[in-house]
Amino acid sequence: EENLPKQVDDLGSQFTEIFIKQQENVTLLLTLVEEFDFHVRWPGVKLLTSLLKQQGPQVQQIILVSPMGVSRLMDLLADSREVIRNDGVLLLQQLTKSNAAIQKIVAFENAFERLLDIITEEGNSDGGIVVEDCLLLLQNLLKNNNSNQNFFKEGSYIQRMKPWFEVGDDNCGWSAQKVTNLHLMLQLVRVLVSPTNPPGATSSCQKAMFHCGLLQQLCTILMATGVPADILTETINTVSEVIRGCQMNQDYFASVNAPSNPPRPAIVVLLMSMVNERQPFVLRCAVLYCFQCFLYKNQKGQGEIVSTLLPSTIDATGNSVSAGQLLCGGLFSTDSLSNWCAAVALAHALQENATLKEQLLRVQLATSIGNPPVSLLQQCTNILSQGSKVQTRVGLLMLLCTWLSNCSIAVTHFLHNPANIPFLTGQIAENLGEEEQLVQGLCALLLGISIYYNDNSLENYRKEKLKQLIEKRIGRENFIEKLGFISKHELYSRAAQKPQPGFSSPDHMIFDHEFTKLVKELEGVISKAIYKSSEEDKKEEEVKKTLEQHDNIVTHYKKVIREQDQELEELKQQINTLKSQNEQLQATVTQQVSQIQQHKDQYNLLKVQLGKDTQHHNSHGDTFQMNGIQTEEVSKLKEELEEWKTKHELLQGQLREKDSVIEKLKSSQLEIGTEQSSQTSKPGGLEHNNELQKELERLRSQIQLQSAEISKLQTENQKLQVMNATADPVLGHSSATAAQNSEWKGRLEQEIKELKSEVKALSEEKASLKEHLDSSSSTVVILQDEKSKLQQEVAESKKEQDDLLVLLADQDQKLSLLKIKLKDLGVPVEDEDDIESGDQGDEDEDGDEEEQD
Repeated sequence: EENLPKQVDDLGSQFTEIFIKQQENVTLLLTLVEEFDFHVRWPGVKLLTSLLKQQGPQVQQIILVSPMGVSRLMDLLADSREVIRNDGVLLLQQLTKSNAAIQKIVAFENAFERLLDIITEEGNSDGGIVVEDCLLLLQNLLKNNNSNQNFFKEGSYIQRMKPWFEVGDDNCGWSAQKVTNLHLMLQLVRVLVSPTNPPGATSSCQKAMFHCGLLQQLCTILMATGVPADILTETINTVSEVIRGCQMNQDYFASVNAPSNPPRPAIVVLLMSMVNERQPFVLRCAVLYCFQCFLYKNQKGQGEIVSTLLPSTIDATGNSVSAGQLLCGGLFSTDSLSNWCAAVALAHALQENATLKEQLLRVQLATSIGNPPVSLLQQCTNILSQGSKVQTRVGLLMLLCTWLSNCSIAVTHFLHNPANIPFLTGQIAENLGEEEQLVQGLCALLLGISIYYNDNSLENYRKEKLKQLIEKRIGRENFIEKLGFISKHELYSRAAQKPQPGFSSPDHMIFDHEFTKLVKELEGVISKAIYKSSEEDKKEEEVKKTLEQHDNIVTHYKKVIREQDQELEELKQQINTLKSQNEQLQATVTQQVSQIQQHKDQYNLLKVQLGKDTQHHNSHGDTFQMNGIQTEEVSKLKEELEEWKTKHELLQGQLREKDSVIEKLKSSQLEIGTEQSSQTSKPGGLEHNNELQKELERLRSQIQLQSAEISKLQTENQKLQVMNATADPVLGHSSATAAQNSEWKGRLEQEIKELKSEVKALSEEKASLKEHLDSSSSTVVILQDEKSKLQQEVAESKKEQDDLLVLLADQDQKLSLLKIKLKDLGVPVEDEDDIESGDQGDEDEDGDEEEQD
C-alpha cells in the first residue's frame, strides 16, 4: 500500500513517455483543445496537464516548437466557463515551470492582464483557491526572469497590486485561504525587489512601489493590530526588501510612526520586538533584516541611529526610548540572542562609515551607581573577557572587527587598554574544543585588524612588536590556521549566500551576511601582513599614504565635480527662468511697441486734423504758432469773417449812395461826410473747444498709461539685470562651467542690450509726447484768450452796424423832409422822384436783406 502511489506515478510516467514519442499526438491534442465543445476541451486540458506533470521538459519542448502552441493554451484563460478557465490556470502553471522561453511567450500573450483581472474578479486576498492558483502562476512567470519583471513594471501592473493589501481595521478571524493568498502576494512583491535581481531593475521597481502607494500600504499593515504573526513577519521581510538600498524609500520608512500614544517611530517599535526575548524567533530575525535593509547604503540613516547614542543628543528626561538606547540595552542584556542581534545591528550602523566609527568612540556608559562611566568600546571588551556565551562573544567580536576595520583611531583606542592584547593572544594560543574554535578565529581576525590598521602611534603596540608577540606566543602558522577557522565554518557558508538571515534555530544564529564579506576581504591581507618585514611595512605604509593621498585627491575632485554639477543644474534652472522672463519681457515689449505705434498713429492723425500752420495775430503785434486748431474750424472762422466784411461793405456802399443824393439836394452848402474807419478784425470762435479739451485729456491719459507700462518694463529689466548679475559670479566659478554657459550669457547680454535700447526709445517717445502735451496745453490757454478777444471784437462790430442802421434811418427821414419842403416851394422834382422811386426800391431790398440778416 505504501508503494502503490509510487508505482502509479512510475506507470503514468511510462505511459506519458510512450504517448509523446510521436509528437503528432501532442500536436493533435493542442488542436482538440481549441474545440469549444465542453466535452472535448475540458478532458483535453486535463490530459495535457497530466502529461506536463509526468514528463514536463519533454512536453514543454514539443509545445514550444508547435505552431501557435502556447497561444492556443492562453485562450483557455478567456473561456467563459470557470471550470475550463481554472483548469487552464493549472495547466499554465505546469507549462511555465523552469522554462524561461515559454514564460516570456505567455507574458507577451497578455497573461499579466488576464490573471490580474481574474484576481480582482475573485475578490483579491479574500478570494478562494483560484486566486492562489493565479498567484502561483504569476510567481512562475516573474521569478528569476528579468525580462518578464521589466515587462511587468513597464506595463504599470505594480500599481494594480496595491488593492491586494487594503486590510480593514477588524483583522480578527482571517480564513486560512486569506492568509495563504496574502502570503503569496507578499512573496510576489519580494520577487520584484529581490536583492538577487539586477540593481537597476530592483531600484526601478522600488521607486514604482513608493509612487503608487504600495510601500505606504505595507507599512500600514506593519503597524496594524490583529494581523496574524506569519503575515506580520512576511510583511516585515517584504518592507525590508522594498526599502533596501533605496534612499527615497528609506527616508519614508524613517518617517513612519506607530499609532501609539505618544506616537513612536516604527523603527523603535520594531527594535523593541527584536530585543524582547518573548517574541517569536522568526519575527526577531525579520526585524533584524528590516533594520539592516534600512541602513544598507544609507549614511543618513546610520548617522541618525548613532546620534541617539551620543551624549549631546540623549534625551535627559527619559520620556522616550531611542533606537540607540534599545541597541545598548540589547547588547548588554542576559539574553544571548538579544546580544547577537544588537551587536549585528550596531555593526550595520557603522558599515563603511569611518566618521561614525570615530563618533561612536565618544559614547560613555554608566555601568553602576558610584563608578565612573566607561566607553562603549571598553564595555564590549569587558564582556568578552568575562567568558559569556559563544553567541554573545561572536556577536561582540563581529561588532569590534567591523568597528576597528579601516579606522586607525578606533584601533588606537582599542590598543590603549593594556588588557586587550594579552586577552586576544591568550584566546588564540589555547587549544580549545570545536565550539571555541570559532571564537579563536574571530580573536585572530581582531588581532590581525589591530596590526593591519595600526598607525604606530602607540610605542608599545607598534606593528613590529605585535608581530613579534604573535611569533613568540602563538606562532605565525598557528595564527593563520586559527584565522582560517572562520571561513571553513558551515554556518559561514550559509550566511554568505543571501542577505536575509535564514536561521533554522537560534543556535545557528552565528554569522551575518555583511560580516562574511569583511572576512573575505581581510583574510588575505592580514595573512600577508603577518609575514611582512619591517622594511616591507614601511614601503607599504608609503604606498598606503600615496594611495590615501590619491584617494583624497579623487574624493576632492569628485566633490568639486558634484558641486559643479549642482551649480550647473542651478545655472540651467536660472537660465530657463531668465529665458522665460526674457520671453515675457519680449512679449511685453512687443505689446508696448504696438501700443506706441497706435499712439503714434493717433498722434499723427491729430496733427493732420489740427494742422501746424503759423497764424499771425495783429493784437498786441504778437505772432504765435497754432498747433492745436483744426483746419476746418479755421476755414469756418475765415468764411464767417468774409461774410461780415461783405455785409459791412454793402452797407457802406448804400450809405455812400444816400450821401451822394443828399449832396445833390442840399447843393454845395450841404455836405454830409461820413468817415468811417474800418478796423480789420478777425471774428471767430472756438466752437469745438470742449471737444479739443476732451481729445487732449484722452491723449494725456493714454500717455500716463504708456508711462506706467514703460516704468513696469524698466522694473522688469532691472530685475533681469540683477538676476544676470547674480548669475555672472556663479558662471565664473569654474572655467569648465563658464565655457559651457558663455553662449547663454552672450545671448542674455545681447537681449538685455536690445531691451535697454527699446526702453530708451520708449523713454524718448514718452518725453516727446509730454512735450507735445505741454505745447497743446499752452496753445489751449492762448486760444482761450484769443477767443475772448475775438468775441469782444464781434460784439463791437455788431454795435457799429446797429449805429450805421440808426444813422441810415435818420438820413431817410431828413430826405423825406427835404422833399416836402421842395414841393412846397414849387420846385419840380420829377427826376428826383424817379430816382427816389428807384432808390426807394433799392431801400426796400436793403430792408429785406437787413431783416433776413
